Amino acid sequence: MTTLLVASTGGHLAELHDLAPRLGVGARRWVTFDSPQSRSLLEGEDVVFVPPATSRDLVGAVRDLVVARRMFRDESYERVISTGASVAMAFFVPATAAGVPCAYIESATRTKGPSLTGRLAARVPRTRLYTQYPAWATGPWSFGGSIFDAFEAEALTQPPPVRKVVVTLGTHERYTFPRLLNRLVMLLPPDWDVLWQVGSTVIDRMPAGARKQVPSGEMRQALAEADVVISHAGVGSALAAMQAGKRALYVPRRKAHGEHVDDHQVEMARELEGRKLVVAREVEELTLADLETAAAWCVRASPGVAPFRWTSS
Repeated sequence: MTTLLVASTGGHLAELHDLAPRLGVGARRWVTFDSPQSRSLLEGEDVVFVPPATSRDLVGAVRDLVVARRMFRDESYERVISTGASVAMAFFVPATAAGVPCAYIESATRTKGPSLTGRLAARVPRTRLYTQYPAWATGPWSFGGSIFDAFEAEALTQPPPVRKVVVTLGTHERYTFPRLLNRLVMLLPPDWDVLWQVGSTVIDRMPAGARKQVPSGEMRQALAEADVVISHAGVGSALAAMQAGKRALYVPRRKAHGEHVDDHQVEMARELEGRKLVVAREVEELTLADLETAAAWCVRASPGVAPFRWTSS
């Protein structure tokens, strides 16, 4: 039978897509939102697009629940695996009612404990819970492995001069990052070649050529050709940079500035800098020297990455 792989677009989908080869599933069907990212990333896959639901979006979650109930009524599934966010609960509830086992893999952004979705998933009967950090694998939570185990950093013997840059601020509809965009507009020389993916962020001095979202195929090529990548501290952006061989300059959003629901990006930046996979900086600290530091390293695939470790029945 078919396994449902369920995730919101953005970092949640990027994580699940990256983990998919390690999950040991056979036939699979993806459930996500319709976006340039999902269409590009899942091209050729079996995909069901459901209504988009943003963070803590009750109306969107109810719409997804209606779709989920119809899917479980019309067809049988082997299990449901999700990395979040609210769309996970929309599918877990009717799946459990239909006797379909569920597994929730908490996002790698959650370095110290579960998200709101993770806490809600823990209340769904017979749902198995997985963290990507052994430090908080306690109680119902088991350590299954980390997406970042697949990467390692290496210093370059001849770092390139920085002239070509990719800036990606994420594509979240609700949360913007004007502090970083304003800083970069002032910092980056006007003769540099810069691809700007700014999401919903708008400032008075918008950079020339700024785009809300770049299709995944085009973004992958731009990342591969870039001398350095500057990113908000989202997991999807980090993965995209690493897959392109780049050690990103990684800037966390801050809750105090209304840039996200909490400070999990700060924790994410610390985790990845500890692994030497990014160069983490606060907005106010950014200098051109930081770009050169990031460009002086590359990221490579780690050999022999272990399959995801499911707990036994």
